[in-house]
Amino acid sequence: MVIFPIDPFLVDSDLTPIAEATDKFSEGLTNWEAATKETGITYPPKVPIEANGYEAAFDKMNRQFLINTWGDGLPINPPTQARVDWIMKGSDLAPETVIGKVMPRGGIATVETLAVSLAMAGGRPEYLPVLIAATRCVLDPELEHDKFQATSDSTFPVIIVNGPIGADIRLNSGFGLLGPDPQHPAGSSIGRALRLIQQNVGGALPGVGTMSIYGAMRTTNVVIAEDEEGLPPEWSTVSADHGDVERGVNSVTVFVATGASNIVRRGVGKETAENEALESLYRIAGYLRSPTIHYLDGHANGTPGALLMPRVVAKQLAALGWTKEKIKNFLWENAKIPHEEIVRTGMRQWIETSVDPETVASANDDPWTICRDPSQIILAVAGGAHPTHNFWMQGNAPKVASGRIDLPAGWGSLIAEAEEDLGPSGEMCVI
Repeated sequence: MVIFPIDPFLVDSDLTPIAEATDKFSEGLTNWEAATKETGITYPPKVPIEANGYEAAFDKMNRQFLINTWGDGLPINPPTQARVDWIMKGSDLAPETVIGKVMPRGGIATVETLAVSLAMAGGRPEYLPVLIAATRCVLDPELEHDKFQATSDSTFPVIIVNGPIGADIRLNSGFGLLGPDPQHPAGSSIGRALRLIQQNVGGALPGVGTMSIYGAMRTTNVVIAEDEEGLPPEWSTVSADHGDVERGVNSVTVFVATGASNIVRRGVGKETAENEALESLYRIAGYLRSPTIHYLDGHANGTPGALLMPRVVAKQLAALGWTKEKIKNFLWENAKIPHEEIVRTGMRQWIETSVDPETVASANDDPWTICRDPSQIILAVAGGAHPTHNFWMQGNAPKVASGRIDLPAGWGSLIAEAEEDLGPSGEMCVI
């Protein structure tokens, strides 16, 4: 290993230390051999926890997991064999089924690995199908998880679920969908389990595997359902827009975000409905129109980000003749960045060093668009039934990944068990 100070990464730095270590680089690249000579899946021995009583054992287990950097800083549930076996009821796949290799460490994620993480995160078996589908999407080569796992940026996966499974597992699509909600615990558990996979299997430990300067902001990532009941009749779902999955099919759409902005879109009551709608869309476009290098990925075939719009706003706009396509076109047109701004903010240099020839060819475009095509903007109907806000999540990955969710044969019994454990879906028990 060759260790350098941070100085060589600054402009006009002294690169002598790198030049002096050239031989070490050459030796490492030409003579390195893997310590492991055999391939295959190995399972480490179970960790015994001995203490005087369950509470003491629980505390000791959490301390030991933190010492070994297996936890995330919050208390975790013991991933006992019995709990993991219970979680595994959420899939008909064999426990050793490989989901993929998680970088930068290169650990192998199996169905059982996912079940262990979900058990630690306080999940339930009916959450496992979503976690499996989401993890597969995260590991899609075009999403380049090896880069967003190790970057200095503040990235986090965003999983949008379509289909009846959202309601089945009580996945939030309304008020407070991005935050904690005891009425809809699925999103936090699934997102936290995915984060544990990123860390424990992929090695994304702050300052060691991931160089994210400020962290990912979301210890539970983002796992939400689209409010399909709130979709205007002529509007398509996110899965149809970005995954070619027809409405009514259980599926996930995954992209990587690097920031979020709450956008106040409601007027003061002096406008006409038409003016309020137009002004609010201009306001949203103003948030999108920011000279950031992440737009390079969007411009080079990915998505610039996702706009969450509550059903009240979506239906108001639809009643005024705004289709999804018309809204995306409007935002795309009004989020263009003047070329002088591209030059002044140093974006021109980033464009010219892009590996995508089309992006390089568009360096002189004036104005510069935030993505290749308006259809690349994700527009999801989600959020509380209130007209005051929209929410923008800035994208930072070259692609959007999607996939179908496979349910186990015993799905009905799992949902019935959840009804017994948590009460009827859609009802809140207040004590």
